[in-house]
Amino acid sequence: MGAGPDPTGSGQIGGGRSSVGIAPHRRRSPLRLRDWRMRTKLATVLVIPSVAFLVLAGVQTTTLVGRTTALSDFAQQVGIGRQISALVDGLQQERDRTAGELAELRRDGLSSDRAASALALRPFQDATDAAAGELRRAAAPLADADASWRVSYGRALEAYDQVRYIRAAILPAVLNPETILGSYHRAVDALLNLLAEPSPGEDQPELTEAVLRYVQLARVKELSSRVRAQVYAAARTGRYNRDDQVTLTDLRTQQLAALGAFRVAATTGQIQLYDRASLDPGFVEATRLEEKSLASGGARPAVLPAEQWWDASAQRQELLRQIEARVLDDAATRADDVSGDQLRATLAVVGGILVVLGLAVLLALLIGRSIANSIKRLRGQALRIAQVELPHALDRLRSVQGNLPTIEVAPPVVTSLDELGELAEAFVAVHRSAVSVAVEQAETRRSVNAMFVNLARRSQVLVERQLELLDDLEREESDPDQLENLFKLDHLAARMRRNDESLLVLAGTESTRRWNRPVGLGAVLLAASAEIEQYQRVRHDSVAEVHVVGHAVGELVHLLAELLENATIFSRPDTLVRVTVRREGAGALVEIVDQGIGMSRAALEQANAVLVAPPAADVAASERMGLFVVSHLAARHGVRVHLAAADVGLVARVLVPSELLSSAPTPELDPPAARMITTGGAGTTRRRRTVPRPGRPQPGELPVAGRRPDPTPSSGRPKPLRAEDVLAPAGPPAPAGGGWWSRQGPAPSSPASIGHVTAEPPVTPVIGGTSTRGLPVRVPMAQLSAVTEPARPTVPAAREDPDPEAVGGMLSRLYSGVRRAEAEEDRETTLPSGGVHSEGGRQ
Repeated sequence: MGAGPDPTGSGQIGGGRSSVGIAPHRRRSPLRLRDWRMRTKLATVLVIPSVAFLVLAGVQTTTLVGRTTALSDFAQQVGIGRQISALVDGLQQERDRTAGELAELRRDGLSSDRAASALALRPFQDATDAAAGELRRAAAPLADADASWRVSYGRALEAYDQVRYIRAAILPAVLNPETILGSYHRAVDALLNLLAEPSPGEDQPELTEAVLRYVQLARVKELSSRVRAQVYAAARTGRYNRDDQVTLTDLRTQQLAALGAFRVAATTGQIQLYDRASLDPGFVEATRLEEKSLASGGARPAVLPAEQWWDASAQRQELLRQIEARVLDDAATRADDVSGDQLRATLAVVGGILVVLGLAVLLALLIGRSIANSIKRLRGQALRIAQVELPHALDRLRSVQGNLPTIEVAPPVVTSLDELGELAEAFVAVHRSAVSVAVEQAETRRSVNAMFVNLARRSQVLVERQLELLDDLEREESDPDQLENLFKLDHLAARMRRNDESLLVLAGTESTRRWNRPVGLGAVLLAASAEIEQYQRVRHDSVAEVHVVGHAVGELVHLLAELLENATIFSRPDTLVRVTVRREGAGALVEIVDQGIGMSRAALEQANAVLVAPPAADVAASERMGLFVVSHLAARHGVRVHLAAADVGLVARVLVPSELLSSAPTPELDPPAARMITTGGAGTTRRRRTVPRPGRPQPGELPVAGRRPDPTPSSGRPKPLRAEDVLAPAGPPAPAGGGWWSRQGPAPSSPASIGHVTAEPPVTPVIGGTSTRGLPVRVPMAQLSAVTEPARPTVPAAREDPDPEAVGGMLSRLYSGVRRAEAEEDRETTLPSGGVHSEGGRQ
């Protein structure tokens, strides 16, 4: 067996049922933009602008936050100016007092009262230390301030620490007074530099000028303090040194320059504030006393009383301290205001950015979600249509037998008016068009199937009549050569009938031969062997005692006959085809082994795919009819057919399920005197009662491989049998209504005629009314029962053998009648009243 069950020997595997599905996705590369998923693309479209916006907003926010932080630090640094000016004022008082004490200690030498000096300096030193502690606590939050301010702050603390260390050298007077006072000068200068360190930036000139104003005023106060120290030291010693007047002149010059700079930078209010302070009696007294210490007109400067000068100068310093505090407070307030405004502006900008970003992201998410959901629904509908709905509809239309079902096309799942909605509507339109095309194809296929059924059943009627005529001729023929030709013709007609039944199977119509009672599987195999040409080559090695239910016998015979014929066609004529039957679980396994040319692995896979999933009838079905018929018959009854390679040839395994198996029927008690066979075709049913001739073998005595000759044949030739002859039991005529088995035609065609003797033909032709032109409307095959009834008695009368020439004439008329019946299907035939006469004159 070489090319699957194909009795025609075409040897081509037909395509299986078309599987509709989505083509597998190629491997996507994350580096190719076109391979990205739609969600990824949408996310990218949304994320990239959002990230760009965040970057720009972040830069803007960072700038604003940096500016706000700088202004906040500036405000804190300006605020710390209060503690710095307090420490500067403390150092100035301690320095000025120390200058007087040092001058007195150097004047008196060892006789000076050092304890009194220490007691006089202690309050000033304690006040300075307290101010330094306040500065340290106030500067603690500015540990992360800008580097320039931290450097200046560190230098100021170092200079103050040097002042603390040098205090121990004041009373012993072991160091030069300039050295000791120089430490105080450096500490004050470092603090004044720290006071001038806050910088709001170039975009805040007003704040810069505010810092400049209180710094200039602090320098005015510092120069006034140094003048006080110089005059106080001279008052304690009672004389001026050689360089004192030069130093005082220089200090007064610097003081006037600093005061001028302050007046230039100060506001009108601040200038007025200074002018009012300069009219204070204490300020005026200190100025008057200071003018006395100036040399004028070549006269030496007057030495002022120490305590009087100290008290007057202390009042002037306090007034300057108050003006400094007012100016510093104005600068700190302005710095706080600007910092607060900047903070509020930054918060407003950041809040606006966050709100805009949130709204943008929310809107983008809503739009993206809408697009993604629409695409998801559209994709789901597309996949559902491509993988479920459309294949299911095609399967329904492919396997429909009666009226075509109504295929509902689901509406589009996307109802928006955008491009996706239009795409969904277009896709549904394509789906509707595909269904419409499938419906049209189903209509065409149903029409073609109906044409196949009509032609096959017409041909069946003719073949049945031909077989009946051949039976009559075989019984009446005695010439061995002529009888052999009749046997060959009989076998060819039986194969023609099987081809007609194959057309009915491919058209989806059930077989016209049915049995009502179970039949042994061995008899079924014999019947299948009887329907092939080379039945002599079939050998049944072992057959299990199993029986097949009656309604599946005819189609199971057909299935096995296709496999057996395919096995004999694709193997050498000198080889045997062996058949074995054994129990396989609850079912039965039939193995058909040939020694043919075999099949390739790819051809076997394709053939088994067709056997598993029967395809619809198409051009391939006509080219490989056997394979398609076997697949459809197997699927109809749940039979599993599988082809496998053998050592030589192929093995066809047929697994008959337990649903098709039955127990053995009740033995027949009727004598084998006669048998009743019901034959049927398309629209006809007839009974034929045959009486076995003496010496003729009964079906149960047939060998495995076809038929054997009668024990005492008159012709010496073996007479072939058909499937009905093998499966027909022996017994008397069945009662009216059908015997224990029947070979029925299609029930819908002529239900009233099954199991009954066909009535006499009508005298006048049966018509279906008249047309619009007045012509009679013919009823197809209404008269076939009349021509299928044999014009002879039930029991053949004794007669002599016919003349060979008469038999030849009868066969010629038979062939011409078959051709005429095929060409003129609408011709109505009425038997003449005198019967039909042969060439020999016998009726």
